[in-house]
Amino acid sequence: QVQLVESGGGLVQPGDSLRLSCAASGRSFSRLAAGWFRQAPGKEREFVAAVTWAEGTTYYADFVEGRFTISKDNAKNTVYLQMNNLKPGDTATYYCAAHANAQYLADFGTTLNTWGPGTRVTVSS
Repeated sequence: QVQLVESGGGLVQPGDSLRLSCAASGRSFSRLAAGWFRQAPGKEREFVAAVTWAEGTTYYADFVEGRFTISKDNAKNTVYLQMNNLKPGDTATYYCAAHANAQYLADFGTTLNTWGPGTRVTVSS
């Protein structure tokens, strides 16, 4: 089983950028797809982005609108989420997840049972 720990969150102003990191340990992470999810206060967790383990094919939620980029460094067992042009609506706790299939993460990832501590992102002026 893989353990995931998110980091990189913080308080930023609208229009700023942040890069989130998710470090994996345990089961080999290099052969797993990875994804980012977020949960805003009072709302359900939602899918943000996912990436396949081999080809690097990416999937994004519609609200990303080209502002976020997910990437995976298999050598470092780390997945990143570069977030640009942040908006107040991006305020949430961000979580990462791993699965054999990136499409599954995009379609059903919110139903996964195990989550890391997450990293808090607050976008406010």
